[in-house]
Amino acid sequence: MAAEASQAVAIVGGGPAGMALALALKLHGVTAEIFEARERAVVSRDARVLALSDGARQILEWLGVWSGLAATSIDAIHISQRGGFGRTLLRATELDLKNLGWVLPASDLIAALDAAVSAAGIVYRERTRVGAGETAMFPLTAYAEGAVEAGAGEMRDYGQHAVLCSVSVAAPHRNVAWERFTSDGPVALLPLGDRYAVVLTCADETVADVKALDDAAFLALLQQRFGTRLRFTAASPRTAYPLGLRYRPDPVGERQVWLGNAAQTLHPVAGQGFNLGLRDIWELAQSLGAATDPGAPEVLAAYARGRQVDRRGAIAFTDLLIDGFASGFPPLKHARGAGLLALDLLPPLRAFVAKRMIYGARAWP
Repeated sequence: MAAEASQAVAIVGGGPAGMALALALKLHGVTAEIFEARERAVVSRDARVLALSDGARQILEWLGVWSGLAATSIDAIHISQRGGFGRTLLRATELDLKNLGWVLPASDLIAALDAAVSAAGIVYRERTRVGAGETAMFPLTAYAEGAVEAGAGEMRDYGQHAVLCSVSVAAPHRNVAWERFTSDGPVALLPLGDRYAVVLTCADETVADVKALDDAAFLALLQQRFGTRLRFTAASPRTAYPLGLRYRPDPVGERQVWLGNAAQTLHPVAGQGFNLGLRDIWELAQSLGAATDPGAPEVLAAYARGRQVDRRGAIAFTDLLIDGFASGFPPLKHARGAGLLALDLLPPLRAFVAKRMIYGARAWP
C-alpha cells in the first residue's frame, strides 16, 4: 500500500464524499488512494434522494460528473408554517440563476462519481479496512465515511425520525420545492422526475406507527400535515432514519482530516448537509494543491480556519430552524410569521437567505 508520491492522500471511505475528494485532489495535482471496507458495487445501493444547491452543481461540473446526471431542477422554494401567517417564495430568477438547486437519487450521483474515478485512474481498494499502521504510510489521511464518533464532537438528539418516500400529485409540480414547518417537525417536498420526494419528520415515539400505515392512511396524514396546496394521489414504500446533530468543532488532527458525515451530520431541513460537505471537499483540495506537504499542521490549520465561518453558519442555521419552528408558543409563532412576511416583502433579505442556502455563509463561490 505504498503511496505513489510524496503528496499522496489516503481517503478512508469510497462513498460519494470520498470519491468527490479524490477527483478534486486530482484536479489540483494531488495523488490519492481510496480505501473502502465494502464491496464497490454495494456502495451505490443508496436509497437516499439528494437536494443539491446550484453551488454544489458547479463543483460537480468541475469534477466532470454533472453532464451525465439526469437531475430535476428546483426553480423556486415555497416556505411556510402550518397554522400561522407568513410565507415566502424564493425564486431563481430573482438571483439571475436558471435554478436554485437540483434533486436526484444518491445512487445516480455515486455511479457517476465511480465512473469518473475509474476513468481518472484513481486507485480504489474495495473490501479493505485500514488501521493506523497503514495510514501512517501516507502524509495525510482523510476520513470520509461513517459518523462523528461519541466523544469526538458535539451531539444532539432531536427526538425525531425522517420518513422518506416519493408521492404523486394531482397537478404538475412545476419544479417548485416546498418546506412546510409544523409543530410536529418540518415537511419537505422535492421535485423528482414527475413526482415529489418527501421528507416527513415524525417524533421518535410515532415513527413506527407512521411506517405501518397503509398508503391511503399515510397520504391522509401527509395531506393533514402539509395542507391543501397540493393533492397527493399515490405513495411509494416508506423508509425512516433517526435525526440528530453531530459535528466535530475541529475537523482536523495530526495528519488527519474529517469530511462529509464524518465531520458533521445535520438535520435535513434546508438541505444543507451534503452541500456543505462538497464545499469542504473543494476547499480542502485547493489548500492541499498549493502545499508542499499536504499533512503539515499549518496547512490543515489554515484549512480549518478558512472553513470555520461556513461550517458554523450552516450548523447554527439548521439548528435554529428546528428550534425556531418547533415551538407552538403563540408569541414565537407570530414572530416566525413576521419573519416569513419580512422575507416575502424585502427582496434583498430574501436574496441573502437564498444565497446563504446555495453558496454557504460567505455566498461562495
